[in-house]
Amino acid sequence: MSHLVVVTGGSAGIGRAVLHAAPADAHRVDVSRRGADGPVDEHIAADLADPQGWRTVGSALRRLVGSRSWERVSFVHSAGTLTPIGFAGEVDDEAYIRNVLVNSAATQVLGHLALAALADLDIPREVLMLSSGAARRSRPGWSSYGAAKAGLESWVRTVGDEQRQRGGVRVIAVAPGVVATAMQREIRDTDPASFPGVERFRRLHEAGELADVADVAARLWEVLDDRERFTGGDVLDLREVTGGGR
Repeated sequence: MSHLVVVTGGSAGIGRAVLHAAPADAHRVDVSRRGADGPVDEHIAADLADPQGWRTVGSALRRLVGSRSWERVSFVHSAGTLTPIGFAGEVDDEAYIRNVLVNSAATQVLGHLALAALADLDIPREVLMLSSGAARRSRPGWSSYGAAKAGLESWVRTVGDEQRQRGGVRVIAVAPGVVATAMQREIRDTDPASFPGVERFRRLHEAGELADVADVAARLWEVLDDRERFTGGDVLDLREVTGGGR
C-alpha cells in the first residue's frame, strides 16, 4: 500500500509514537524543529510559532502529495505547547504570544493548508487533530492552551460539516487523555501558584494512572482506520471510543 503519513510534533511524545505506530509500508514524514529518530523517511524542519514555518509546511505538503500516486494520506497534527504555564497577565509576554501562535493560529492554518493540498485526490484522506480535556473545562494556568483546544474542536466540527458537503476529507479531533509524556513531566514540575491543579496530575502519576504513549498511538490509528464509525467532524475522547486507556 502507498500511504503517506505526515505528523507534526513527530520528534517527541504522542506525535513520535504515532509515526512509530504507522503501517509498516507507510512513507513517514515528521514536521518539527529538531527532527525525529526511528522509522522516519523525511523531516520537514519548521518552527510552528513562525508563520513562515506554516508556509514551509504547506509547500512541503503539496510537494509530497504530488510526488507519487498515493492510496491514502493521513495528516496528524500533534504539535503543541503548554509553556508558559501560569495566569494570563502574569507570565512572560513573548512566551504567551508563542503559545497562542503554536496552539491556536498554526493549528487552523495547517489544517487549512492540509485540506488544500488534499483537495483534488480521489483516495481516502484524513486530518486528525489532537485535542485535550482542557477544551471543555477551566484549568487556571492554562488559559491560552485551553482556549486553543476549544477553538480546535470548533474548527473540526465546522470543517467536518464543510467536507461532507464538498471535499471529502475526514477531519477528526481526539483528546487522548492523560498520557506519560514530557509534557506531563512539565506539568508535575510546575509551582502550584502558577497551576493550582497540579496536585491532580501528581496523584495520577504516583498511582500509575497515566496512559502509555505507545498504546495511545495504537488507539489513535484505530480511530483513523475506522472510516465507517468516524466519518468526519467527530470530536472524541479516546478513552470513550476505543479499548483500554484511563
